[in-house]
Amino acid sequence: MFNPQSPRVTRSDVAREAGTSVAVVSYVINNGPRPVAEATKQRVLDAIKKTGYRPNGIARALASGTTRTYGLVVPNISNPFISSMAHALQREAFTTGQVLLLGDAGDSRQREFELINNLLHRQVDGLLYTSVDRHPYIELIQASGTPFVMLDSVDPSQQVCAIRVDERGAAFQATQHLIEHGHRDIAIICGPLDMLNTQDRVNGWRDALLQAGLTVRDEWIFSTPYTRPGGYQAAQQMLKGRLPQAVFATNELQAFGCLRAMAEHHLTAPKDLALICFNGTIESEFNVPSLTTVRQPVDVMAKTAIEMLKNWTGEPTIREFNFSLQIGESCGCSSSKKSYLPT
Repeated sequence: MFNPQSPRVTRSDVAREAGTSVAVVSYVINNGPRPVAEATKQRVLDAIKKTGYRPNGIARALASGTTRTYGLVVPNISNPFISSMAHALQREAFTTGQVLLLGDAGDSRQREFELINNLLHRQVDGLLYTSVDRHPYIELIQASGTPFVMLDSVDPSQQVCAIRVDERGAAFQATQHLIEHGHRDIAIICGPLDMLNTQDRVNGWRDALLQAGLTVRDEWIFSTPYTRPGGYQAAQQMLKGRLPQAVFATNELQAFGCLRAMAEHHLTAPKDLALICFNGTIESEFNVPSLTTVRQPVDVMAKTAIEMLKNWTGEPTIREFNFSLQIGESCGCSSSKKSYLPT
């Protein structure tokens, strides 16, 4: 009789308990390749329950050629936008029977490299990836032959699969909205200037100003990390000089930091300084004032990214999604105004 105190249960233990061969146990567990009579199958299932047997996932992965896991590498999971995307990806992966392994680089390029190597060594079925500085380790992943999808814009010459929104167009739309409020002096709090997404967002801000015949003031470009402290420090620097009428913060955390700095100077949005930001989440809706922000369709993007991994062919594919402008109070609009898509 099987001893339930045994440290490790094997298929042989299950076979002895069920009175069958190990091969029959394997057929039941793997649902094939040979059929098993219902009565025998039930004896095996009862034996599995009694013994507490758990299939060896690694062995099954080696046999089937799949680990049923995806890897996700992100710059910093504490960023609300990134965490909302990770949550949506996890949910979509689970619906397809996959487990999502999270790798948080903590804004470290070296840690990002190590995480990717670790996930590749685990033989994940695919990678979902956003680089710390938008200069990803694409060649490393390609050399492994592992399917992967980038979760942001990359250099088109890389010839990879990616999902994205038009960040330059989104920044243009956000800045244009401030111009429609009558603002002419508009500053930007942006990310590090060597990052590709920063360049897209700064160029969109610049495009809107030039189209409206306004002056682009380089001294009103405040480059800082995509963090609350970064936004706070950039705003403190901005408030030392001539005050603009409005500011475009290129992510939600920077906008929160900016509002903190404004409060310390007894300034409010939108009365003293109109504010709009990029990559807003539900946090923007519950801020005081609520933030007007560019929103990405996170749920749809996550579903598409998982589908791209599941149906991987190796053919470079770029899927671009529409963004929306969620209207809040920080720009000067009524909070009851509905969000709208760009024209």
